[in-house]
Amino acid sequence: MAITLTEKAARHVTRYMERRGKGIGLRFGVRTTGCSGMAYKLEYVDEIGSEDQVFESFGVKVFVDPKSLTYIDGTELDFAREGLNEGFKFNNPNVKDECGCGESFRI
Repeated sequence: MAITLTEKAARHVTRYMERRGKGIGLRFGVRTTGCSGMAYKLEYVDEIGSEDQVFESFGVKVFVDPKSLTYIDGTELDFAREGLNEGFKFNNPNVKDECGCGESFRI
């Protein structure tokens, strides 16, 4: 399987990196937190890590550490605007449960 971005998410990342003036892609991972146990983390990447797995969608590279990949393999990242809110949406086929606030999940 792999990590993928929708075309809309890839356009958002590309525009942000252009405004930022640097970067080679997006780091996607998980951290232990929240009421359900795990939360997603995203950050822009300036250099590749030695153990990173690299996936590419619509010209955007996504870097994932091996530990996180276990929890997010097969995830599609989308970018959506809903009213005044905008942000990434995570379509993760591994999720068994999410907390009510939408900040954390359980596998």
